[in-house]
Amino acid sequence: MNERISPDASPGGEDDPVYEAAAFWVVRLTSADASSADRKAFEVWRRADPAHAEAYAEMETWRRTMGQVPDPRERKSRRAVGLSAVVAIAFAGIAGAQLGLIDRLRADAWTGVGEIETRTLVDGSRIDLNTDTAVALRFTAEERAVDLLRGEAVFDVVPDPRRPFIVRGNGVSARAVGTRFYVRVDGAADPVGVAEGRVDVSTAVGHALLHPGEVAFRDAGDRPVARQGNVAEAMSWRDGKLSFSGQSLRQVIAELERYRRGRILLMDSSVGERRFSGTLDPRDTDEALDVLVATMGIRVTRLTPFVILVR
Repeated sequence: MNERISPDASPGGEDDPVYEAAAFWVVRLTSADASSADRKAFEVWRRADPAHAEAYAEMETWRRTMGQVPDPRERKSRRAVGLSAVVAIAFAGIAGAQLGLIDRLRADAWTGVGEIETRTLVDGSRIDLNTDTAVALRFTAEERAVDLLRGEAVFDVVPDPRRPFIVRGNGVSARAVGTRFYVRVDGAADPVGVAEGRVDVSTAVGHALLHPGEVAFRDAGDRPVARQGNVAEAMSWRDGKLSFSGQSLRQVIAELERYRRGRILLMDSSVGERRFSGTLDPRDTDEALDVLVATMGIRVTRLTPFVILVR
């Protein structure tokens, strides 16, 4: 579904009363003295016409992004409003892209956004690099060390008792002799999971030994704690799919966003709590979003190829 957001405010460049009203309601409802009567009156206005709801959503998006409400009396089209918000989001994205560039300059192997690659190391071990991932290799006579600079990777390790295989990143160290496991350094709740073998996961304040089918999460004290997890599902991206079993739509969208340039913005917190089970293709996130539209009763607005709103 691709909705237009760019018609002029009104013929001849005159003020658009719908957008004037939308701006008024954004200001009124975010004020400290907004009353229940105000909210009821707003709901009556919003439901009276789909154009009212659409105009309000765009004005509210502007407020959240820019910290202010645009003056609808200025002779700006809806395209101008949308593009201005996009510019603000783009600047935030530039900072992230710069960090990615720095990590890639430090890396021995890396992938771009949406790319998945497999590398074979000099010892015969294999690394599957997920989207936007960078690794630096530190192989010595004593250990085979990998610095996971960003992203996520799965490691199929060739056993070598004299040289343990150690992955470090984001304050976590995962040590294995011969096994298959994943490590994420993007703030995921479970940064390490084990499919085969055993992995000793440690932070500055503790460690946990993981067995097959277990994941580690970091508790409030930053200690790693082992628990059962769906490791196969977490690693399904290696087969070109993202598998979900009852995850919230918020989590699903966050995962999809990793595989595309730009932002997917969830505009309704209650919708974000809906649960999704199924398989999506990370290689075609537009198609994946269409699947969510068809199955989850959501609405997707594509402002640009780089900014998508989900309601």
